[in-house]
Amino acid sequence: MTTFLLATIACLAVTASVVKRVPEGQVYSLYRGGRLLRLLQPGLHVVLPGLQRIGHRIDLSGQVLHFQEALKCAHDVRGTVYWQVLEPERADAVIDQVEQLIRSGALDALEAEPAVAKENRRDLGSRLKQRLNAALRERGMMVTRVELEVA
Repeated sequence: MTTFLLATIACLAVTASVVKRVPEGQVYSLYRGGRLLRLLQPGLHVVLPGLQRIGHRIDLSGQVLHFQEALKCAHDVRGTVYWQVLEPERADAVIDQVEQLIRSGALDALEAEPAVAKENRRDLGSRLKQRLNAALRERGMMVTRVELEVA
């Protein structure tokens, strides 16, 4: 009886490691031999352990990045950038660095701007969004909104 129980548990463990469930609103990248094989859409999928591995779990819903930095012009800037993945196959290569890309792009754009008046925050946010989108669109991502506070 114990042999049957151990065999059943082993069979269940193997099945659990082979079958992957991708939740709604996400995409998983499947790698084989270090190369992207395909993207797994929401649902159940069979993944061969040892041969294939899940690389990234990409959330397709909106993401939020908060930042607070002191600029060279002696202004403290706090902001929130709302972004999302539009093309997961393109975004997969840089998804681990996307927050750093957005943060550095926002700071570079803010440093290039002249002194920021409080009444021009909306215009500055719009220009910042356009500059970020110019860099992110080719990578399959888009900034949907930028909110800034300048102290």
